[in-house]
Amino acid sequence: QVQLVESGGGLVQAGDSLRLSCTTSRRTFSRYTMGWFRQAPGKEREFVVAITWGGSRTSADSVKGRFTISRDDAKNTVYLQMNKLEPEDTAVYYCAATGRTGVSMRSDHYTYWGQGTQVTVSS
Repeated sequence: QVQLVESGGGLVQAGDSLRLSCTTSRRTFSRYTMGWFRQAPGKEREFVVAITWGGSRTSADSVKGRFTISRDDAKNTVYLQMNKLEPEDTAVYYCAATGRTGVSMRSDHYTYWGQGTQVTVSS
C-alpha cells in the first residue's frame, strides 16, 4: 500500500504562484510514475501533469507553460509548481501513483491516490 499526502494548497489571486507537494513514506517511490489530477466542482476529475521514474513529463494543454512537475526521489516527494494561476485552475488537486511504465493521462491507470488539497484562485 502506498500512502500519498498532499500539501501546499490555498487561496491565491489570479497571476500568483503556488507549489503543491506530495510525499510518501514508500521506499520504492522512485519506481512509480507520479501524476497530478484535479477536480473542479461539478466537473469530472481531469489530468494535469505526470512524470515517470526516468523524468519523462507530460502536461495537459490547459497548463502547458504554466505548471511544472518535478520529483525528488531522495525525499520521496513530487512537486507541482503552478505559475500564472487562473480562476479556472480552482479545484481539488490530487496526487496519484502508478507502477505502470511510461506516462499515463488516464486516472484509471493510477492505483494510489492522496486525499486532495484545495486550490482556489480568485479573480
